[in-house]
Formats: sequence, structure tokens, C-alpha cells
Amino acid sequence: MSALADVAKLAGVSKSTASRALSGGGYVSEQTRRTVSSAAAKLGYVASPNAASLVTGRTKTIGVMIPFISRWFFGEVLEGIESELRSHGYDMTLYNVHPNERSDDVFDYFLARKRFDGIIAVAVEPDDADITHLHALGRPVVGIGGHVPGIASIAIDDVGIARLATEHLISLGHTNIVHLGGDAGPRTDFSVPRTRRLGYEQAMAAAALSTAGRISDAEMSIPDGYEAAVDVLTDARNRPTAIFAACDELAIGAIIAARRLGIDVPGQLSVIGIDGHECAAMFSLTTFEQSPREQGTLVVDTLLRSIEANENPPEGVTFHPTRLKVRNSTSAAPGR
Repeated sequence: MSALADVAKLAGVSKSTASRALSGGGYVSEQTRRTVSSAAAKLGYVASPNAASLVTGRTKTIGVMIPFISRWFFGEVLEGIESELRSHGYDMTLYNVHPNERSDDVFDYFLARKRFDGIIAVAVEPDDADITHLHALGRPVVGIGGHVPGIASIAIDDVGIARLATEHLISLGHTNIVHLGGDAGPRTDFSVPRTRRLGYEQAMAAAALSTAGRISDAEMSIPDGYEAAVDVLTDARNRPTAIFAACDELAIGAIIAARRLGIDVPGQLSVIGIDGHECAAMFSLTTFEQSPREQGTLVVDTLLRSIEANENPPEGVTFHPTRLKVRNSTSAAPGR
């Protein structure tokens, strides 16, 4: 295997210049960096991460905390994070923080023992002690999925979007609107189920419509959306004409339930969700698209800028834009 000295010789530079060009530590011109990188590629030389860390004080590794891996939103966010990190020459180490469980083991054992340049918390809601612990690690921290006091976050306006989704149904003449909302507990999803429920309640109150008996809790998944919708739709006397689901997976489950019960969507039942799930078009689902992969890219860019500046990003939330995609799962209320 070629040594750094061989790369320096082929590139026509000193060994220290070659080291700086490959590690990112210290200044070299862009032309020199390209020349050295080309020489390294020709010789098959790969810089040692440990050696680079000694030179720059950086590991080129980001720790990512996440409660789920297999669910659509989280998979899309991870795709964006991994792709953007790789484009900047960073590795990613994943830590699965299970919902509704204390994350002490992650903080006390894993994160404290392994050096990171920064940490991304994906839809994990740290408490005050967790945030203090994260800052004590001396590395920038950015969250994605909602606002947490004490750190910078990337999110969508869950309350506002839920309100708009409900208002869309109201504008179509619906008054009996049921909300299928997640009940994921206090430590996951940055309270997304609660904030989306709040938006629904605000829109209904503004229209002087009752929410009594019109809120059904369910885990944020297609099977749970199906089961919750079956319970809601089987009572013909109180059957709603519309459902606002807290996520597209719940909405898709509701559409499947309606079809199996012989209820026409949207003739007898309108359904709207939030996410822009990859299967939304397949079910002709009206939804607010939020582009989680783009959010993953944005959270990496935010973190890497902070790493370069050697400081934590400013506390606060940056709202990612969404857009309403109207399809055939919503229409005017029956009889309107």
C-alpha cells in the first residue's frame, strides 16, 4: 500500500502539504488539494482517520440518535443525512433510542466514549438533563422533527399544517370530522401527535365545530390507522364524513378500512393526511408534503456550518416549507 510520502512525491509537494490537503487541516490552495487528491487516488492511498483526527482535532464522524429505522419518515431523513454527510467526507454512527425509554445508556456509555464532531437528534425529545448532557460533550447538536428548547432544530409547522388540513375539509363543507392521531408518548416525535391534534382542535373551534368523541388515538402506522378507522366507521349513526389523519400512514390505513367496509372515498368519506408518503399517490391521498429527505440534508448543512465555526448553532426552530397536494381522497361533503 502506498504511503503518504509516495503521494507527496507524485503530486510534487512536501509530505506536510499532502497531509494538509488530504486531512483538511490547515490551508492549501484548491488546485493543490485537487492535485494531491488525484495522486492519492492513482496510488490507492487512503488517509488514516486517526491520523487526520490528530492533525485537525476532528473525527469526521457524526452521531445520529433516532427512535425508529424502518418507518418511512425516519428512513427518508436518514437517506438525506447519510447522502449529505458522505458528500462532505463524513461518516455516520447510528444510535437507536427506543421510544418512551430513558436514553441514559446512549449518553453515558456510547456518546461519551466515542468522539464525534457533532450530534443529530432525529425525532427524539431530550429532557433538560439530556440537553445539558449533550452540551457537556462539547460538540454541536442539532435536532430534526420539532423544536426543543436549548438546541437548534429543523421542523415543519405541525400546528399550522394540521390546522390548514382541517380547514381544507371544513372548506369542502364537512362538519363531522374525526381526527386519527398518534399516541406515541412524551419522549418521541417531538410531541408531533399532540401538536397536530392541537392544530385540528384550533380549526374546529374557529369553525364552532365540536371535537367531542371525534379524536381517536393510534400509533403512527398503516395497520393502526386501519384498526382505528374500522372502529370509527362501523357506527353508521355517527359515521364521520371526513377524517384528518396525523400522518399519511394513518390516512392510508383509513382508506383501506373504508374500502373494505364498502364506504366510497371520497363520495361518502374524505381523507387527508400529512407527510407526502411515497405511497400517497397510489391511494390518491390528499396530503401536505414535507420532504423529509430534504430536511435531512438541511440538518447536516446546519451542523457542519457549526462545526466549522466551532460553536453550537443558535437555539430555535427553522421551519421547512410544505405544500398541499390535492388528490381524489377529498371532495365536497355529501349533500353539499
